[in-house]
Amino acid sequence: METVIETVGLKRSYQGFDAVRGIDFTVARGELFALLGTNGAGKTSTLELLEGQATPTGGTVRVLGSDPFHDRAAVRHRIGVMLQEGGFPPELTVLETVRMWAGCTSGARSVDEALDLTSLSDRRSVRVKQLSGGERRRLDLTLALLGRPEVLFLDEPTTGLDAQSRRDTWELIRELKLQGTTVLLTTHYLEEAEHLADRLAIMHKGLIATTGRVADVVAERPSRISFRLPQDRFVGELPPLPAMGVTGHTTEGGTVRLETRDLQRTATQLLGWAQQTGVTLHGLDARSASLEEAFMEIAKDLDKDTPKGFDRGFDKGLDKEESR
Repeated sequence: METVIETVGLKRSYQGFDAVRGIDFTVARGELFALLGTNGAGKTSTLELLEGQATPTGGTVRVLGSDPFHDRAAVRHRIGVMLQEGGFPPELTVLETVRMWAGCTSGARSVDEALDLTSLSDRRSVRVKQLSGGERRRLDLTLALLGRPEVLFLDEPTTGLDAQSRRDTWELIRELKLQGTTVLLTTHYLEEAEHLADRLAIMHKGLIATTGRVADVVAERPSRISFRLPQDRFVGELPPLPAMGVTGHTTEGGTVRLETRDLQRTATQLLGWAQQTGVTLHGLDARSASLEEAFMEIAKDLDKDTPKGFDRGFDKGLDKEESR
């Protein structure tokens, strides 16, 4: 598949603070790639390099085969950018804002089409300063889509949206992807990444801790089964845990928690034992690992490997990253 975004050893520093510390990843045409991470992980700094808003401190970045900063004329009209905050003139109406932006955009959609895409048609006469936070995010997305971009960068696209508007935005992003648009998004909503992303990368303190398909990243973490045994029963009465595929277990407050790499096998044998012995497993809960669990464990693992003293530099640079 054609690679449309590629970074090699990408770095970005602010006055001695390393916000991005050498990352490699690629995004294929038509793919939706999610860039996840804790606050200050370097996501927005990375996005700004991809969008051509700044030059790397080290390494290289290519978008559609070109350097997005030095070859801006070759790239800019083929991409759409939705920043964390648009900063539009507050006294303009929604319609005036879209018309102004369309006048600066090559091959722009019609204003009516753009407003219909993001369900803002009935707010066209409202001034920007009177929009809710969620409506402003929809206006940001409207302008990012005006030029029918081949590559769409979305920085926290659904922040501030209500549940229905968030779902509507997901459907729009899916439709754009089906039409061939390549999408790279950052998000704090892990559910959003699980629903939308073909692949993802998890960043933490300027590094990529892991990358791959969502299912593969989650599969690296064990599934869990929890239940409470009757007071006259004990964990030692269960079948041998290793034979059930259990890789770890804890008992706390009467609740037994089992970890397993083979959820179906473990659950089947556990329920078979319960049926044969007439034991009721109260509060039985069996589930695969979630992206949230994988995210938290990966961040924790990377924290252990963080060089001594880096946290102090990280904290100083956090405001720079979060303000972008």
